[in-house]
Amino acid sequence: MKKKIVVSLGIIATFAIIFIVIFTIFNSNKTENAIEGTRLSNGMLLSNAFPDIYQPYIDELKKKYPNWDFKALYTNLDWKYVIDNENVFGKNLVPKSYSDSWKNTKQGEYNVEVDSGWVDSSRAAVEFAMDPRNFLNYVRVFQFEELSYNSKTNTISSIEKILYGTEFYNRIVEYKNSSGTNIVTDKKYSDLILSAAKTSGVSSFHLASRIKQEVGPFLSHSSISGTVSGYEGLYNFYNIGATSSSETMGAIINGLKYAKDGKGASTAIKNKYLIPWNTKERAITGGAIFIGSSYINQGQNSIYLQKFHVYDTSSDELFWHQYMTNVLAPYSESKLIYNGYSNSGLLDSSMSFVIPVYENMPDLPCTSPAISASDFLADNTKVYANVETSLNVRTGPGTSYETLTSVPGGTTMTRIAKGKQKGELWDRVKLQNGLVGYVFQTYVEEVPDVEVEKIELSLDKSTINKGERIKIKAKVSPDDAVEKSLKFSSNNTSVATVSSDGYILGVGSGTAKITATATNGVKSEISIKVYSPVTDLVVSTEHVVLQVEEKFKLNVSVLPDDADNKKVTFKSENDGIVNVDTDGVLTGISEGDTKVSIMSEDSGISKTVAVTVIRKLAEGEIVFDESLNVDANEITGLENKNNTVDSILQKIKTNYTVEIYNSAGKKIEGSALVGTGSTIRILYSSNNTIVMEYNVIMYGDVNGDGKINSIDLLVLQRHILETQKLEGVFVKAGNVRKNGKNPSSVDCLLIQRHILGLQSIEQ
Repeated sequence: MKKKIVVSLGIIATFAIIFIVIFTIFNSNKTENAIEGTRLSNGMLLSNAFPDIYQPYIDELKKKYPNWDFKALYTNLDWKYVIDNENVFGKNLVPKSYSDSWKNTKQGEYNVEVDSGWVDSSRAAVEFAMDPRNFLNYVRVFQFEELSYNSKTNTISSIEKILYGTEFYNRIVEYKNSSGTNIVTDKKYSDLILSAAKTSGVSSFHLASRIKQEVGPFLSHSSISGTVSGYEGLYNFYNIGATSSSETMGAIINGLKYAKDGKGASTAIKNKYLIPWNTKERAITGGAIFIGSSYINQGQNSIYLQKFHVYDTSSDELFWHQYMTNVLAPYSESKLIYNGYSNSGLLDSSMSFVIPVYENMPDLPCTSPAISASDFLADNTKVYANVETSLNVRTGPGTSYETLTSVPGGTTMTRIAKGKQKGELWDRVKLQNGLVGYVFQTYVEEVPDVEVEKIELSLDKSTINKGERIKIKAKVSPDDAVEKSLKFSSNNTSVATVSSDGYILGVGSGTAKITATATNGVKSEISIKVYSPVTDLVVSTEHVVLQVEEKFKLNVSVLPDDADNKKVTFKSENDGIVNVDTDGVLTGISEGDTKVSIMSEDSGISKTVAVTVIRKLAEGEIVFDESLNVDANEITGLENKNNTVDSILQKIKTNYTVEIYNSAGKKIEGSALVGTGSTIRILYSSNNTIVMEYNVIMYGDVNGDGKINSIDLLVLQRHILETQKLEGVFVKAGNVRKNGKNPSSVDCLLIQRHILGLQSIEQ
């Protein structure tokens, strides 16, 4: 058998893999559950829990051989990524005599002999050979067997049974030395193999099968004849180092070069592997040590993992350390191992198998290139086993394929591909447990259509929050209804919407009815209530200045607008300075500073407003023009386009000094515009201490520049969309309707009409 070996002999590590039996219960969709197991040093997970697409095959094997143990090796590797890296010219080969479906047919690569008689395989061949589900049957599963030495099963008699049918069977070992002299030993090949297994820690079954695969069944094979010119007296039973070459006997010569001096290996390495392999015993034992050190004891402890390098200490070292290039080597070697166990009566013994699992694998196992797609028609028909006893489900369309399971007569299944081959007709089917295989078409009949009669809907809870998603649980009766697909709809999409796969999304406060309708018109309804919790409080001011005995009402908006419980409570930190009632009306009691807290009853969200109470001003002490509206320390009524500092100052009569600052806190004068967020300070002339300070609000001016234009419209839109939040008096300025609520799209419309000159905003 041809192979390709690339090994870094300077780095040989031994991995101890600890297997822990995990008892855990998974629901029908394991991908949605945390999978427990042993985390390996390379990040992969070893677990007794398999994905749903593997489980039915494992169940069938456990049913037949309860003493067998199976572990899933979660590689964390994407399926397409793995195939892309293995489908590289020269990495996987098939015999040139195979049909084109097995071969790479790209121009310039088609039928190019990578090694004598061997050509590059097709992508389909790689996919078939690497999909573990194709080989989870009682014969081919042995490519996943852990290949460590087992003293209970590895015996001389069992080795001889594996060697049966070859020239190694029950044979005394003879070999020629470098001088051509024939040496006859007192040991049989089975003795050497068992001794090598004990020394290397590698299963004797694996060693015997590997020898049969590589050089068997004849002793005259050039790798072990000892008569190759220039390499007399040298032996390589496992074809180690026999990399492909275009030269005559290139691979064999390369293997014998390795047998001679390890291809320039260090003295330590040659001593470790018993090089030179100038006797058959040294070759069998030294090669076994090499296999154990370079593969099995490094985690590549199955035929599959030796062929397909998907296990390593780091992902950047994958896909190169591969013992062989024959893409079907694990497939063929597994049967040799099975035959050895079967002939030895050991199939009921305890055995351990490690099955790789990849991410994003196809739903169905990849088909063999030997099975022509043109021989099948895509189908989705319910059929049943029309037999009196049982029907075999096989790995392929023919009796030469292994049996996956047998199902009793009357068992229903889904025919996913209907056979139209010449001669015997075979269908590809999927059993109810997910197992996919082939059955003889003569023995299946279509199941008469059964229609949906009843739909039962349920929810884990009848009330959800706005923005929450919940899955409808739907039970369709009868169970064997052919078309169980449902169409979902909501009678009030402003409250709740429902996706095609039955997920309800809370949109707004209220109640909605969700209807599920089968294809035959059968319906069922369920009600869902959506609760809209409070997410924020918007207060129209951050600081209130009151005179003693003066009143001021706090404007508080509860978000979202459709919140179910909008009740808020008010509390003064010092009732001796300011009192607040249940409606948020402040009353100045005595001079001082304090805070008033506002809290949502629904969510506990709270805001605070600073309050300053000053003495009661005497009548005529500060007089504002009647065009201005003064409420505590808030001033509205500024005329748009007549709101300069000079014009505002003319509307204030007082003996105190008056200064105006913009929203950024900078003093402004003359023709500078006064807008939202500006402050008017009344100061003692003697020492410039503040007598009173007023906050200016110009409705529609939400950016504080004293103008109402498209910038304000943009800022308010961002506030409504919650991408740029307004605070304090700017929120109040955005509430053009002056209804004390959080600004909405209606306020945007009013600003837009003002900008277009269609409707002026009243201040």
